Amino acid sequence: MLTALRLSAFAGLILSGAIFGFFYAWVCSTMWGLDAADPKIAIAAMQAMNASVRNAVFAPAFFGTPVVLILTAVLAFYAKRRDVCWPFAAAGVIYFLGGMLLTMLVNVPMNEALDLLEIPADPGAAARIWEDYSPRWQVWNQTRTLVSGITLCLAGYGLMRLGRV
Repeated sequence: MLTALRLSAFAGLILSGAIFGFFYAWVCSTMWGLDAADPKIAIAAMQAMNASVRNAVFAPAFFGTPVVLILTAVLAFYAKRRDVCWPFAAAGVIYFLGGMLLTMLVNVPMNEALDLLEIPADPGAAARIWEDYSPRWQVWNQTRTLVSGITLCLAGYGLMRLGRV
């Protein structure tokens, strides 16, 4: 049981770090780069990135993180490690609500609406589309980045507690 708990805790930490890093990269480089580009190019690039993100490399971090964190909490509970149970349970719930659910309810619909648009030939129209999309998308991305950072910290704390007997 303890070996399964340790492996699950480590996997939870890795997945939490992966999803935090994914969201963080959008905050500190991708969106700044797109905002600096011609709006027609930014729209086309965002459409391409949104189409490419649904893949087997991204899926484990996005969908697996809350599952592994909750599994770790359950294993900790049965191993009578309540001190380890709560940080993993909290991390799983926090990420599910503020990372995964937020993404599916806010960012994904925004992305899908952007994907339906044809890029206008008029530079002013393209600029208005991007100005309506980017700031709002970034606020929600920064929120899920913060939530994912908290998730990562809780998973790290839980793993640290697991090392203490």
